[in-house]
Amino acid sequence: MLLRPQLKHLRKILLDHLFSIIRKGDVALLNCTAIVNTSNESLTDKNPVSESIFMLAGPDLKEDLQKLKGCRTGEAKLTKGFNLAARFIIHTVGPKYKSRYRTAAESSLYSCYRNVLQLAKEQSMSSVGFCVINSAKRGYPLEDATHIALRTVRRFLEIHGETIEKVVFAVSELEEATYQKLLPLYFPRTLKEESRSLPYLPADIGNAEGEPVVPERQIRISEKPGAPEDNQEEEDEGLGVDLSFIGSHAFARMEGDIDKQRKLILQGQLSEAALQKQHQRNYNRWLCQARAEDLSDIASLKALYQTGVDNCGRTVMVVVGRNIPVTLIDMDKALLYFIHVMDHIAVKEYVLVYFHTLTSEYNHLDSDFLKKLYDVVDVKYKRNLKAVYFVHPTFRSKVSTWFFTTFSVSGLKDKIHHVDSLHQLFSAISPEQIDFPPFVLEYDARENGPYYTSYPPSPDL
Repeated sequence: MLLRPQLKHLRKILLDHLFSIIRKGDVALLNCTAIVNTSNESLTDKNPVSESIFMLAGPDLKEDLQKLKGCRTGEAKLTKGFNLAARFIIHTVGPKYKSRYRTAAESSLYSCYRNVLQLAKEQSMSSVGFCVINSAKRGYPLEDATHIALRTVRRFLEIHGETIEKVVFAVSELEEATYQKLLPLYFPRTLKEESRSLPYLPADIGNAEGEPVVPERQIRISEKPGAPEDNQEEEDEGLGVDLSFIGSHAFARMEGDIDKQRKLILQGQLSEAALQKQHQRNYNRWLCQARAEDLSDIASLKALYQTGVDNCGRTVMVVVGRNIPVTLIDMDKALLYFIHVMDHIAVKEYVLVYFHTLTSEYNHLDSDFLKKLYDVVDVKYKRNLKAVYFVHPTFRSKVSTWFFTTFSVSGLKDKIHHVDSLHQLFSAISPEQIDFPPFVLEYDARENGPYYTSYPPSPDL
């Protein structure tokens, strides 16, 4: 059950920040950071929601969708919003409903909402506009689906509410009454509404994440994996015991001696292929940890985020140096967050824009951390990184960058471009394609004068 203290806590948050709003109308018209499109696994579904989004976003959306190569049921994938008011579109695929497979459908629909919100959190999005993911043609009962939608959003906001400021549910006239009836159960606005709603909460409200729970499928954790239970028959002992569930670590998989492999690496005796395999295995461990860890505290800094594209059509990632309190955060978690956000970005060509503007010694990443990051990340990061625009550098930062790219890492020096003014940056990236922290604009206007809408090409870039 949703506990009364939890309801009070969330009600306080709701009074401070209006999290959930029901709006009758077209999701494609919402002015949110991202809107949600419900489609099929080939992302070609012709439902009213998708058709409206495609019509308003323009022809570039279809071309961008082809690069995604489809989307499985329950997954969420990201594209730009193109001509929409929303900057991004999150595409997801709802399940087809059959009563005999109700549990599977519930789990898939939960995954749709959860994965959309997780993607929004990873990309530091402030607002999300949901359509009703369970389209009528897929046969999902509206009231059951609405319970899953609202409770999943509610549970997510309980844990990660500080990262998303607003969630909007765009509904049709047929769906509005159901959403209006059920919203107070999960988002009570007053004590009176809370008391009135509690008796109507369904018995099955999922686990702490809102995910449907099937008791018979829950994992039983044994105190001593592989060891026979006290009440097992004698014949179950010895070689008859199934130890296949012990674990997936190196020892359980009977891999080669890890220490011996590391010794060979140090001695330079391991082949190039083996080195690459070892590095890939190490990166995958970091990636798995990044996906499992709660990194909401790092995400809330808004120090790393995706924005538009440069003049060559490459994804632009922004790093805000002033938003990185190096001495106050766990830098290993910062590395995990970088991997978590960048893993799907780095599969294609991209550029980094680093704002060094108004940073202090408490914001400067030391060379040891940068070297560790460079050594940990997968080869695709280095291959597809085409430029780093170092905005508002100081003399000291230029010297540090030269030493780092000369003596610590290879292949990076030619990609670094020191940019003293936004005027120079705009010859490579249009100003409409970058979300600027306000202090960067203020500083640049003060130091270099206001910028205009057209710029001559800069020889520095």
